[in-house]
Amino acid sequence: MKAFIFVDLEGMPYVVILGQLNIKGSLYEEARKIATEITLIVAEELHKNGFEKIIIADSHGPMVNLLIDDLPEYVEIVRGSLRPTSMVAGSEGCDVALFLGYHSKFGTVNSTFDHTYSGGSVHKLEINGVEVSEYLLNSYTVGDLGIPTIFMAGDKQLIEDDVKTLTPWVESVALKESISRLSAKSPSMKVIEKDLRSTVNKAVINMNENKVKPLVTTKPIKVKLTLRDTQQTDAITYLPFITRLDALTVEFTSSNMVEAYKTFQALMFISAGVTNMMRSLS
Repeated sequence: MKAFIFVDLEGMPYVVILGQLNIKGSLYEEARKIATEITLIVAEELHKNGFEKIIIADSHGPMVNLLIDDLPEYVEIVRGSLRPTSMVAGSEGCDVALFLGYHSKFGTVNSTFDHTYSGGSVHKLEINGVEVSEYLLNSYTVGDLGIPTIFMAGDKQLIEDDVKTLTPWVESVALKESISRLSAKSPSMKVIEKDLRSTVNKAVINMNENKVKPLVTTKPIKVKLTLRDTQQTDAITYLPFITRLDALTVEFTSSNMVEAYKTFQALMFISAGVTNMMRSLS
């Protein structure tokens, strides 16, 4: 069996300041160590449960966050960007998907670093009328490939809002309970490790008992994107397949989730490009 693990940073325990989230940050190395330790705990437990191959998708920011010195032989890691389907790239052929360190969508109260894919570009992202977080966007995409999500560890509010509501078969561990955007309460790493191991075991049992399923949506897929700035919308609407609904909102239709994901990612590059261009002129 083969498992695919998405790894983000914002939903990791103890990660609460911007200096933990970027390569030049003062506490970036601390965040890397935390994320790597948690990822290896989960990978080890999966391997004990019969997964011969575990693919880890380094999925935050520059996508080169995890420390690679002590990776076990049964692990492969996907690093770097650009990737055709961003965080999902490399998941094809996997049996299950797991999420570590994920966070709530933009605009969520009491959620550390709430954002959706790009904090500078996305106000809201909807798939067939459902407002999605990165967790749901990725789960829908691997679900379209026939891969069920079985486990999520991250921000407690994401579990309450999205995991329990739309993927109730998914086992979860709250790595942090956010107090505000830049503060949170987390258990000790010893408690976290115990919870991770026991809950991953439950998730595998659910899989073996056919209690899990891929998260899928109807086709064709209508994607509605609300941006943060009208200049971003202006640039995106140059594309002939984009329909502008109002000053900040655009819409497009795709035949499947992989196509929708690729298109959305391209729109993010356009949005970031026009934003950076305007800043350079100021």
